[in-house]
Amino acid sequence: MTGFKEFGKSAANAVLERVGRGVSKVQERKPLPYDVLESDDAYLVVFDAPGVTRSDVQVRYVEGEVQVRLDRFRDLHEDFEMRFPGRGLSLDGRARLPPDADVDAGEASATLSDNGTLRIEVPKRASGTDVEVRAEDDDEDDE
Repeated sequence: MTGFKEFGKSAANAVLERVGRGVSKVQERKPLPYDVLESDDAYLVVFDAPGVTRSDVQVRYVEGEVQVRLDRFRDLHEDFEMRFPGRGLSLDGRARLPPDADVDAGEASATLSDNGTLRIEVPKRASGTDVEVRAEDDDEDDE
């Protein structure tokens, strides 16, 4: 009976590992969730970046789009054996800024918080010029 029990345990482990790997592959193919926020001075793109360290993160700005790649690693836990490897290790995300966004990508900054949130701030260009708005009555006063 011991042989049958060991076979059952081995088969269950193999199934769990395969399912876990399948789940992680689905997670790797699904883009990271994000929010795009706007202030007067900048755009803020916020990605969920669970389980990464600063060295695991790559951020690029390409043609109106913030691109993120996360390469996570599984920590080894002494006295524990992997039963269900369900977390994807290579995750990607892309966030498109509005089509009229005029930004200074060279001044962008990225911050990784302890809770697994990646914030990318992309400043707007200061190339605009304020135009004075006058009332029609002001034109008559000038004459």
